[in-house]
This record gives sequence, C-alpha cells and structure tokens, in this order.
Amino acid sequence: MNSRRVFVVLMAVLTLVPLLTGAVELLFGTSLLAPQLDLSSPAHRVLDSNLRFFGGVWLGLGLLMIWGLRQLDRRATFIIWLWVVIGVGGLGRALAMLQVGLPPAPFIFFTALELVGAPLFIWWLRRLVPSAPLSAGARL
Repeated sequence: MNSRRVFVVLMAVLTLVPLLTGAVELLFGTSLLAPQLDLSSPAHRVLDSNLRFFGGVWLGLGLLMIWGLRQLDRRATFIIWLWVVIGVGGLGRALAMLQVGLPPAPFIFFTALELVGAPLFIWWLRRLVPSAPLSAGARL
C-alpha cells in the first residue's frame, strides 16, 4: 500500500473518533462522563450545555474531515487547517493538565495525538500534496 493510501485509510479511521465521541457528547452531554453532576446547579447546566455544543463542533469537524478526504488533492489545505484546529485543542487539554491535573489515560493519549499527531499529519499531507497552499484564502 502506498503512502497516500495509508494516509487516507489512517485519516478515515481516526475520523471515527470525532464522529463517535462528538455524537455521544452532543446527545448525552455530561450524563455519561459525569453522571454525578447535579443538573439543578446553574454551573453544571452550563457545563452540560458547553459539552453538548463542543460535541457538535467535534462531530462537525469529523464530517468536514470526511468531506476533505474525498478530494484530497483539491482540499489538502482545508485538511491542514482542520489539523491546526485539532492541535490548538490539544494545547487546551495540555493547559488543563497543568492547571487542574491529569485526566484519565485515554485523554492523555488524545492530547498526545493532538499535539504530536497534528504536526505529523500536516507534514505528511504536505509531502503528499506539495502544491497545497497554506493561505487561508486557498480554494476549497
């Protein structure tokens, strides 16, 4: 299997993460991650609302990644910017680790993927599609 095919298959598999977790967070909010929260508390209702909102954003990112992969040469710049967004999210997770402590192990793995994987996938995609412009005004 060539490098391009490996990239697309790996990206498709990784895209299952935002699709599945985004849908779960959107539909169930804090009830699965923190069922002990008292949703009569305004602070907890805000937390639930934000988790559902960001679950929708995460789900949307997964859908956009699928859209981008369907025409990799034409949409490489778009995929690069999605990875930049994922990397910025990883910075937020890392900041949370520094300020409030370590989360459960899967979230440490996600953070590593976001902080290390994002630059690697950008590098790999730039090698596959060297003509992809990095400007925000690039054609989709």
